[in-house]
Amino acid sequence: MTKQDFNDGLLGFLDASPTPFHATQNMAGMFLNAGFVRLYEEQKWVLEQGKKYFVTRNDSSIIAFTYPKDKNYVMVGAHTDSPNLKLKPNPVIKEHGVVKFGVEPYGGVLLNTWFDRDLSLAGRVSYLNSDNIIKDALIDAKKAIAIIPSLAIHLDREVNEKKSVNAQTDITPILSTSEEFSFDEFLKEQLKMSGADDVKELYANELSFYDTQKASFVGLNDDFIASARVDNLLSCYVGMLSICSVGENKPMLFIASDHEEVGSESASGAGGSFLESTLKRVYSNFEEYTQMIRSSILISADNAHAIHPNYPSKHDANHAPYINRGSVVKVNANQRYASNSKTISRFMNVASSLNEPIQNFVTRSDMGCGSTIGPITASRLGIDTLDVGLPTYAMHSIRELCGSDDAYSLYKIILGFND
Repeated sequence: MTKQDFNDGLLGFLDASPTPFHATQNMAGMFLNAGFVRLYEEQKWVLEQGKKYFVTRNDSSIIAFTYPKDKNYVMVGAHTDSPNLKLKPNPVIKEHGVVKFGVEPYGGVLLNTWFDRDLSLAGRVSYLNSDNIIKDALIDAKKAIAIIPSLAIHLDREVNEKKSVNAQTDITPILSTSEEFSFDEFLKEQLKMSGADDVKELYANELSFYDTQKASFVGLNDDFIASARVDNLLSCYVGMLSICSVGENKPMLFIASDHEEVGSESASGAGGSFLESTLKRVYSNFEEYTQMIRSSILISADNAHAIHPNYPSKHDANHAPYINRGSVVKVNANQRYASNSKTISRFMNVASSLNEPIQNFVTRSDMGCGSTIGPITASRLGIDTLDVGLPTYAMHSIRELCGSDDAYSLYKIILGFND
């Protein structure tokens, strides 16, 4: 696979995955096309050596694995969720001549980037069908249905000197000037478009706004990739392609969990039981399970803060990654990242053998440090773990920026672990 093919596929994946539900659905489709067998948690598993499998939870987390009945697994972990504006259960607000939707920020949203963008709505809807069965369906309005207009500078003369965003009052998207708008009818229309035409009664929904602008190359030489949800669908794409590219005889596992941006403490998050219970079903013998855990490695892949050329003081000068100069090993003395000298050395050895560049990131000692699924999974499983990332600008913005070289480089390094 060439870098251009890799990146073209990445752009398509980003555009097709406006929510964790859609990302998981798209990865499941990719695995089916690559010959993986789908498993269901509520059913009995009968695994055959030499086959590849995948399983989902909550429609928003997914695990894929090969089954060579070996112990030395290379595991890659990422997360499907991204900061966004999530619709409230009773969202409709009709006032001041418009119809608005009440939203709640999900995760650490960079709120000021959501103004004046063409927004659409996507997610999961649960409903009762004509057979009195509760069903779920994914919807995606796709077209721009809403916008959050900025306040004119004439009405806020100090906006360029100081500006705060009130999450309750300032970021309610407007949809229409028609007082006749019906949210239920809107949902039924979207469900019908998704193939669900037997809706008897609407129940709950999990819907999020997203920017309709497509992912694209940016720069004189296509140096950058600009898109929503780069954090962390970029790593999902790398992990997905990596496991699809290895043979059935190579022990590898990929997990993409939901809810990382809000702490991972959920049934489908890294703090939940999804990965552990899956591995214990694959290795039902406790002795074999423990041997597998202690002979395997987890690569926790998330985004890393590239040094911002306009704000270089926000970085430790000796640990400031650059865009398009390779994957980033993330280290923190207080275990906010799970990397240690042993796991770092393994990653360095593989990268060096492939002549792939790597960089280091340590946050400034006078600033707080974020975290990943790495320490959470390492603690739960007891598996040796490495935290790596791909350098990114504008993390948690509605439109983030990464390099067009780095993800392909990480893909080659992960494959190198299986050589």
